[in-house]
Amino acid sequence: MADVFVSYARSDKARVAPLVAAIEAQGWSVWWDPEIDAGQQFDDQIEAELKAAKAVVVVWTPTSVASRWVRGEAREAADRGTLVPVRFDGANLPMDVRAIHTTDLDGWGEDAQSPPFQALLRSLSAMIVRQGGSNASTATPGPARSAAPVATSRIGICVLPFANMSGDAEQEYFSDGISEDIITDLNKVSALFVVARNTAFTFKGKSLDVAQVARQLKVSHVLEGSVRKAGGRVRITAQLIEGDSGGQIWAERYDRDLNDIFALQDEISEAIVKALRLKLLPEEKQAIEQRGTDNVDAYNLYLMARQNYATGIEQDPKRAEASIRMCRRATEIDPDYAQAWALMALGQMLMHFAHGRRGDDGMAAAERALALDAHLAEAHAVKARILSQYGRHDEASAEIDVALRLDPESYEVNKSAAYLRLRQRRLDEAIRFYEKAMALMEMDVNSPTLLMTCYGAVGQTENAKRAAHVALARAERILTQDQNNGAAMGYAVCALAFLGEAERAREWINRALLIDPDNMNMRYNFACSLTVLKETEAALELLGPVLATSHIDRLNHAKVDPDLDPLREDPRFKAMIADAEARISAAGEGRAP
Repeated sequence: MADVFVSYARSDKARVAPLVAAIEAQGWSVWWDPEIDAGQQFDDQIEAELKAAKAVVVVWTPTSVASRWVRGEAREAADRGTLVPVRFDGANLPMDVRAIHTTDLDGWGEDAQSPPFQALLRSLSAMIVRQGGSNASTATPGPARSAAPVATSRIGICVLPFANMSGDAEQEYFSDGISEDIITDLNKVSALFVVARNTAFTFKGKSLDVAQVARQLKVSHVLEGSVRKAGGRVRITAQLIEGDSGGQIWAERYDRDLNDIFALQDEISEAIVKALRLKLLPEEKQAIEQRGTDNVDAYNLYLMARQNYATGIEQDPKRAEASIRMCRRATEIDPDYAQAWALMALGQMLMHFAHGRRGDDGMAAAERALALDAHLAEAHAVKARILSQYGRHDEASAEIDVALRLDPESYEVNKSAAYLRLRQRRLDEAIRFYEKAMALMEMDVNSPTLLMTCYGAVGQTENAKRAAHVALARAERILTQDQNNGAAMGYAVCALAFLGEAERAREWINRALLIDPDNMNMRYNFACSLTVLKETEAALELLGPVLATSHIDRLNHAKVDPDLDPLREDPRFKAMIADAEARISAAGEGRAP
């Protein structure tokens, strides 16, 4: 039997795997994910391992706290005096275990030397010694002490972002979408650990030593490939590499009609499972084959709209409008495409509240998405944002909590959660979700920009600078493709201000105002930047026209934006806010229909 039993929700396995590997590296054996069929044998083995373990690590997340299995295992461990709980994402612990010290691992960064992990090791060592076992320094390392063969036979894989070979940078959204879908499909195989998308995509565009990647991520295999899309045809090449040897164990090239893309993705996933000699359960095969749509044209439109959102529609009405059009066309092609309805709702919400377009506020599209798929986390997330705009904050919080439980790894969900926490000035929580959103989508420049704002407000200067460097790099990448992108220029100037590059920030402001003087979102970010640089008069001058024409979303943000805190007691700023409130109230904005 194993030294350590790890209890967790299956949807959290990508987060739990590095933790397990780090514990095993200390020399303790771990039982955590048996590859046996459900039923009595499953229940019996869990009970036996749970009772025999010298320490039970319960991984609390917003998902696992809702799991009756995890809660039951935690109660059993608490009764036996072997419970060692850890927490991610500020999970609200069940009442019956709150009295037991819990280690917060949000900041461990998969680093065995980090203070949070070292604190966990001390708790584990004390518990194991107390139960008659060895501490970490004297434990026998390696699989010889494994609980059972099934505990060490688990295979891990990293799916590297497939290279875009189409000769058109605009097709990047498609190759990224294919990579994401393969990661999602393989995650449905219980016998397989799959590196999370945000980790895998950190290797995008880099020259790689596959064996080194495998060692770094502690996985047995790496999948790499390329996508070429032209006209109505698609060519996908893929090869599966063994981490230890660097040898190729499977490779294939597929030339297909674009309409066959979904069947092709299924083939690739199943070929990988076969090459790894794993058992694909019937329900897992069925789950892999279930997709949001069977229409390739609708799917392509959704991927384009999603990339459009990630690269800046929060600040850019033209991008928001484009995303709405793409999603509307996708839902015309396939009226049952829930993901497209949810993304359309997000665009409509932004146009209504941030850019003042009368009409659809996004709620009807969000409700349509939920009617089609009640478990679609992104639909719950956008509904939460709409409810918050109407001041229905309790309902909004309930919706975002549902979204986080359904899919804590969703980019849209984490970004929405960060947005809501920032509006509530719950900055520590906003930071956690902005960090996650930034990691999940390498094209997102909005999240690192607001992340540096939050870090600056809580006095974490170095973290604010780290986020600023990310925001600047991403904004500059956008500007190389679109030098007149006002949203990107606004984000870049904010980053420069936080980095103390005042002269360069002013140069960018002067140039951008000549190019796009009527871009109020850009002007707002410039005003924030000048406030950070302590240039109050210039900031107020820029802010005046913004607040005089802003809609309710911008006004509500200005009321809580930490960047503007130095202006709050200035009579001119107070007057601007009061005038904006009166104007928006008279227009009926933010009033529930």
